[in-house]
Amino acid sequence: MNMDVSNRPIFLIEDNPADVDLTLRAFARRRLANPVHVARDGEEALAWIPRWSAAEVLPLLILLDLKLPRIDGLEVLRQLKANSISHNIPVVVLTTSEEDKDVEAAYRLGANSYIVKPVDFVKFVEVAAQVEMYWCMLNTPPR
Repeated sequence: MNMDVSNRPIFLIEDNPADVDLTLRAFARRRLANPVHVARDGEEALAWIPRWSAAEVLPLLILLDLKLPRIDGLEVLRQLKANSISHNIPVVVLTTSEEDKDVEAAYRLGANSYIVKPVDFVKFVEVAAQVEMYWCMLNTPPR
């Protein structure tokens, strides 16, 4: 089963413009083939669920910040995993929080991975490379 996943987007849910820019630059440096869709708060992120239900291409991966305005990341995660259209999409929490309660809550709500954002650009590019390598190339996603 060699399905082409390069046309499926990566969905970045991140409110900090500097972190959005950093993530996009890191992926561009890696020449990531997948398009990247960005939601800048929890409400905007959850507004994609009806679009996916209406046959818009499901993301290959969701990168989710926890510290979001309007609807926080843990609630976004809860709703994504509770919805039949989005519950199988892998979610990687990419956040500044190292708090045990956030890590535990994220996994309890169905996160597939939890990564603390490095502040240094070079380290961030390394994290982006690892995320891309594993989730976009090695992992076999559900259809």
